[in-house]
Amino acid sequence: MLSKSQIKLITSLKQKKYRHQHGLFVVEGIKTIKELLLSNLKLHKLYTTESFNIDAKDEVIVSDKDLKRISFLTTPNKALAIFKISKPQSVNETGLIVALDAIRDPGNLGTIIRLCDWFGVTELICSTKTVDCYNAKVVQASMGSLTRISIKYLDLETYLSATKIPTFIADMNGENVYKTNLPKEAILIMGNEANGISDEIK
Repeated sequence: MLSKSQIKLITSLKQKKYRHQHGLFVVEGIKTIKELLLSNLKLHKLYTTESFNIDAKDEVIVSDKDLKRISFLTTPNKALAIFKISKPQSVNETGLIVALDAIRDPGNLGTIIRLCDWFGVTELICSTKTVDCYNAKVVQASMGSLTRISIKYLDLETYLSATKIPTFIADMNGENVYKTNLPKEAILIMGNEANGISDEIK
């Protein structure tokens, strides 16, 4: 049985300010939850209709009706987990770094995280205007890749002006990326869906 305080906490995590206030975020779906359980992320609590056979103190068996009350999805999956947000580390300036300038769509950010994972990019820098990577839709779209990518939110303009790494921007008027040899250590900046890269960053 779910308590009122549990329901209140879970529903509050829909909002960024409460996710960061509590240091927690929501993950839904058995496959993604299982992948995150195998990662370095710390589980806070798991609410499920079927046992995952983990430590009893971390698991709460709920009914389909209760799961629907706390789920962020229109059609709830069989489980909802709350994980702790990892403490941010400094940027590791080795290899290719992808930087995002005000990406707003959660699905787009989730896809970019997944693509970074696919191409072996482990560092992702986000401007403070970029959607929160712990947004439930981002987590869902990233399909577990969130655990393998180091994501930092910072003042992108300040960071870029201080770094000595070669920096490139993705621009419609730029050179063909397939005919360009990028250095092994570089920063590739991608811009907002509607407006591209801001003038300040350019």
